[in-house]
Amino acid sequence: MARIEWAPEVFDDFERFLRHMAEFGIADRTERIGEIIEAIQILAHSPAIGRPVKAELRELIIGRASRGSIALFRFVPDIDTVFILAIRTQREAGG
Repeated sequence: MARIEWAPEVFDDFERFLRHMAEFGIADRTERIGEIIEAIQILAHSPAIGRPVKAELRELIIGRASRGSIALFRFVPDIDTVFILAIRTQREAGG
């Protein structure tokens, strides 16, 4: 089972999401962040899933529509670790 490591910038992404949701009066903000974190846990068991984007980077699509987000990650098999590099909404990504 691969280890999951979070880049510090990901927490900035979560803060941005929370501010945006608060601005629009979304009540289940914490639950939505929890859904993203829970979805990323699949990478511990299946680190090669997701779509390749460039070099050794991949994207994991999480949810859809207004609840959709994309996690940018890199799996390093030599140390059996998935590095979560960024998270953005699908709308930010143009989806």
